[in-house]
Amino acid sequence: MNVDVSKIKGVIFDYGGTLDTGGDHWSEVIWDAWQKAGVLVDKAVFREVYVYAERELARTLHILPHHNFNDLLEIKMQIELQKLTEMGKFSPDEIEPKAKEIAALCYASAKDSVEKAKPVLGALSKRWPMVLVSNFYGNINTVLKDFGIDGYFKKVIESAVVGVRKPDPKIFLLGVEALGLKPEEVVVFGDSYSKDIVPAEKAGCQVFWLKGKGWTAEEDSQMHPNIIESLDEALDFIEGA
Repeated sequence: MNVDVSKIKGVIFDYGGTLDTGGDHWSEVIWDAWQKAGVLVDKAVFREVYVYAERELARTLHILPHHNFNDLLEIKMQIELQKLTEMGKFSPDEIEPKAKEIAALCYASAKDSVEKAKPVLGALSKRWPMVLVSNFYGNINTVLKDFGIDGYFKKVIESAVVGVRKPDPKIFLLGVEALGLKPEEVVVFGDSYSKDIVPAEKAGCQVFWLKGKGWTAEEDSQMHPNIIESLDEALDFIEGA
C-alpha cells in the first residue's frame, strides 16, 4: 500500500459501486436480482439490455431530482425489460411486476452495503472533510438522504449537474477544489479502475481501489498496489499508519 496517510487532509468518495455494492459493478448486482426474480436469459443478452438502458437514461430525462433509489431502479428495470420484450425474450405483461421485484431486491442489497459503509464514513468524516464525486442521474442528493448518508459530505459533485463525467480527471479536480486542498492531500475511494482510479491519479490524488467484480475481464485482471477488499481494510490501514 503506497498511500501516504501523513499527507491526507481530505477525502473524495465515489458513490455507485463503492458505497452501495461494496466494490462490485452494478451490472453484477442486477444480474443476480434477475436470477432471483426468475428472469432467466443468457448473460450476453442481459449485458446488451443493461448497456441499452444506461444509454437511454443518458439520452432521455427519465430520472428526476425527487426520485429515490428504488424509484430509479424501477424506472431502469422497466427500460431493460421493455428492451428484452422487444427482443422477443420476455412477456410484456410481466414488465411492471418483475421491474418492481428486481428493483426491491437491488434496493435491499444497496441499503445493506450502505449500512456497512456508514461506520467507515463516520470515522473518516470525524478526521477529515469529505466530498462525493459521482457519475449520476441528477438525483444523487435524494438518494443520499434516503440512505441517511447525506450529512457526511461537505459537497456533492454530480456529473449530471456539473456537466463533467468520469473518466475525465476534471471531475475529481472539482472535488479537490471543493475541499480547498491540493490534489496530493486528497485520497479518493473508488470501485472502477478506469473511471475512478486512473483519472484520480491523473488529477494528482492518492487512491484506494475497492476492487470487486468488474464490467470487463481486463479490469478484473488489472492490479494496483492500493487494492482493498473492503472499506474497513482502508480504515484499518489509515488508523494503523
